[in-house]
Amino acid sequence: MNLADAVAGWQPDAVETSEVIGAWPAAAFAALLDQPAPAGPLPPLWHWFHFLEPTPQAALGDDGHPAHGRFLPPIPDRRRMIAGGRLAVRSPIRVGDRIDRRSELAGVTVKEGRSGQLAFVTVRHEYRRGGELLLTEHQDVVYRSQPAGHRRQLAEPERAAEPPHDWKISTPTGPQLLFRFSALTYNTHRIHYDQPYVTDVEGYPGLVVHGPLLALLLLEIPRRHGDRPVTSFDYRLSSPVFAGATVLTHGRREGGKLALSGMVEGGATAITGTAT
Repeated sequence: MNLADAVAGWQPDAVETSEVIGAWPAAAFAALLDQPAPAGPLPPLWHWFHFLEPTPQAALGDDGHPAHGRFLPPIPDRRRMIAGGRLAVRSPIRVGDRIDRRSELAGVTVKEGRSGQLAFVTVRHEYRRGGELLLTEHQDVVYRSQPAGHRRQLAEPERAAEPPHDWKISTPTGPQLLFRFSALTYNTHRIHYDQPYVTDVEGYPGLVVHGPLLALLLLEIPRRHGDRPVTSFDYRLSSPVFAGATVLTHGRREGGKLALSGMVEGGATAITGTAT
């Protein structure tokens, strides 16, 4: 299947939604991290617990993810992975705000990967309070065509030493953590909770820790240890993490920025990022 042909001419319309930001999701995610609920504005990226799409059960695909969606590319036997993203913060979102979000396709690029073609889809979101632009976010998701039962060709991850750091946070993972995060984000993708599916169909060795959760764990460094609010953040995922691993996140001051990274304890680097 030529993915360039599959996505040729695919130009979904932008979509606009609105929501009043409640307090419960932030308190629930803080509890997942064994932390007190944040006082004041939402921490960066915690808006991910809002603007959730209530997909009908009948509209889910075999992988548990929605079979169709505004920004899901028309690729047969579609498999998805979070690749990374970027966030620019002008002003934070507050509990009680009515926020308007506009989402649009920012770009599609097809590349040759180690085991075939990959389609990189970037979606741009803008969050406004009234006419004021608060956040601009770009999310990068990579898609491939992989029939059920085909084994993924996962590169053997290189073990990495812990990087030099000023701060470090250790987060154990397990099925309960993955389940609670899936519930908070209304994520029914079976790679996060269905062991037979993830091994027999997707070809992973175990349940996959959510990429967005890893990004949020990076931002726990400036949230818990920083003295100024984050104004920008970019991150890139490099290798999957599987349930049962302990994730070590590290942060180091480099001039006016924070160099952030997350790795499996005793294993490979999974995510890197930079915060301003």
